[in-house]
Amino acid sequence: MTTTERATKLLPPAGAPRNLALAQLANSIGDGAFIVTSALFFTRVVGLSTAQVGLGLTIAWLVGFLTGVPLGHLADRNGPRGVAILLAVSTALSVGSFLVVRSFPLFLIAAIAYASSQTGLTAARQALLAGLVSPTERTRIRAFLQATVNAGLAVGAALGGVALHFDTKTAYLAVFTIDAVSFLIAAALIHRVPPVAAVRIARAGEPRLAVLRDRPYAVLTLLNAVMLMFMPLLSLVAPLWIVERTNAPGWVVASLLVINTLGVTLFQVRIARSVTNLRTATRSVRFAGVAMLTACGVFALSAIGMAPAVTAVVLAAAAALLTFGEMKLASGAWEISFGLAPAEQQGQYQGFFGTGPAIARMLGPALLTTLVLGWGAAGWMVVGALFLGTSCVTGPAVRWAARTRSASKADQPTLVEEYAA
Repeated sequence: MTTTERATKLLPPAGAPRNLALAQLANSIGDGAFIVTSALFFTRVVGLSTAQVGLGLTIAWLVGFLTGVPLGHLADRNGPRGVAILLAVSTALSVGSFLVVRSFPLFLIAAIAYASSQTGLTAARQALLAGLVSPTERTRIRAFLQATVNAGLAVGAALGGVALHFDTKTAYLAVFTIDAVSFLIAAALIHRVPPVAAVRIARAGEPRLAVLRDRPYAVLTLLNAVMLMFMPLLSLVAPLWIVERTNAPGWVVASLLVINTLGVTLFQVRIARSVTNLRTATRSVRFAGVAMLTACGVFALSAIGMAPAVTAVVLAAAAALLTFGEMKLASGAWEISFGLAPAEQQGQYQGFFGTGPAIARMLGPALLTTLVLGWGAAGWMVVGALFLGTSCVTGPAVRWAARTRSASKADQPTLVEEYAA
C-alpha cells in the first residue's frame, strides 16, 4: 500500500463527509495554535494580567456553555449549514478582533463572542452531520472527523511552538492571523456540502427548547461529562503527578500527549467500527470505564520507586490505556447522542450534549488534583472507580431514554436541493 493510499484511508468518503472533515481539519489547526499560544499572546501582546486572562476566559466559556442549546435550536429552525457557516465566520472575526483589542473590557467581549461561536459551531456541525449521513454511518463518520481533529491540533500546536520559539509580537500575531483564516477556510468548506432542510414546525404543546425537559437525555449528558474528566486527567493531573510523585524524566510529560494524539488519529476510526446501535454503544462505554480504571491503576504504580526508564514505560502504558478508553467512550457517546435525539431537533440536542466537555473542564481540575495529588495511589483508584461506576450506569440510563422515545422522533431530516443562483 502506497503512502497516498494510507493517507486516503484516514479520510472519510468523498463528498459531504470529506468536506466536513477538511473543515474540521482547518479549524482544528487554528484551535491547536490558539491553545498553545493564547496565554502568552494575551499577556504579552494584548497586555493583560494572568488574573484578567483567567477571569475573562472563565466568564467567556460559561457564557458559551449557556448558549450551546439556543444556538443549536437556531440551527434546527434555520438549517444547520447556514448557521454553521455564520458561526465559523463569527469565530474568525472574534479571533481577528484579538489582534487589535488592548483592554480588558474589549478582550472580554471578544472572548465571549469566540466561546459562544465555537460552542454553537460544534452544535450546528453535529446537526449538519446528522442530516447528511444515515444513522448507521454517523458514528463511523464522526470517528473520521475526530481523527482529523487530532491531526489538525497537532499541526496547530507545531505552528504555535514556532511562535513560542521566536517569542516575538510578530510571531504571535502571525499565529492568531492563521487561526482566524482557518475558520474562514472552514466556512468555505462547509458551504460546499448540501444543505439540510430547516424544521420550522414544532409539535403541538412541545416547548421550544425541548431538550431541557428531556430528563433521560440530561442524565446521559451528565454521565458523559463525568467520563470526560479524563481530559484534565491527562493534560493537567498526570503531568503534575509525574513531576511531583515519580522519578520519570521530564520528557515523559510531552510523550503522554504524543501517545494520545497519535493514538486517536490512527485508531479512532477502527475502534468506532464496532459501534452500530445503542446496545453496542453502551458496551463501548463500559469498555471505556474498564480501560480508564486500569489506566488509573497503572498511573498509581508509577510512584513505587522503579528505575526511571521503567517508570517511563509504565507511564506510557497508562497513557495508552487512557487513550484507548477515550476512543471507546467517544464511539459510544456519539452513537448515544445522535441515536436518542429527535431528528428535527439534532441541533439543540447536540448543543446540550456538547456541554459535557465544558462541565468536565470546569469541575475536573479541582476534583481530580485534590484526589490524586492529595490521596496518592488511593486517589487514583477512587478516580478509576468513578469512571467504571459511571460507565456501568450509562447502560440503564440509555435503556430508560430509549423507552421514552416515540416512533415519530426517529425520522431523518430531509435534504433540500441547492437552488441555482
